Amino acid sequence: MALVDDVGRLLERVPGGGVILTSVDAVADWARGQSLWAMPMGTACCAMELISASFSKFDFDRLGTFPRPDPRHTDVMVVAGTITLKMAPAVRRLYEQMPDPKWVVAMGNCAVSGGIFYHDSYSVVRGVDEIIPVDVYVAGCPPRPESLQDAILKLRERVGEGSIAPGRTRPSRLTLPGRPGEGGEAS
Repeated sequence: MALVDDVGRLLERVPGGGVILTSVDAVADWARGQSLWAMPMGTACCAMELISASFSKFDFDRLGTFPRPDPRHTDVMVVAGTITLKMAPAVRRLYEQMPDPKWVVAMGNCAVSGGIFYHDSYSVVRGVDEIIPVDVYVAGCPPRPESLQDAILKLRERVGEGSIAPGRTRPSRLTLPGRPGEGGEAS
């Protein structure tokens, strides 16, 4: 990622580099959004829905989201289920092992807010956002795989708003392949 950051800084200094940078941003973010590799972190009953999301009925592969067991090869951590205080350092360590840029999806009420177990137990974390930053929340107990697919699509939109130049964002209204309704679909 250091090479991409250097290109962004270099293009910011060149006169007219903003036009080139916008085009490079669009291509880089399109590629990033189309190939989000997910690390499933299933700890409770939501893990069954997370697993079923990769079956042929829901087919996450067509969205470019592939489950990977190694945090060093993933972009997205999908936390599905209850996180206990004893498990929190391990979740944090796995998050820190992921390369930048990285995103987190909190799936299910337990990952979002501690769920029904937070009030009856001293050992449940009140949401994974107390440990690591969360980008997309998926509510439900347990949420359906369609909800997780919607969260991945929302995350793709969020990735498209980023930039390779530090501190710079751009609106995601560019016409890119694969965006239905915005002129990007094939005829």
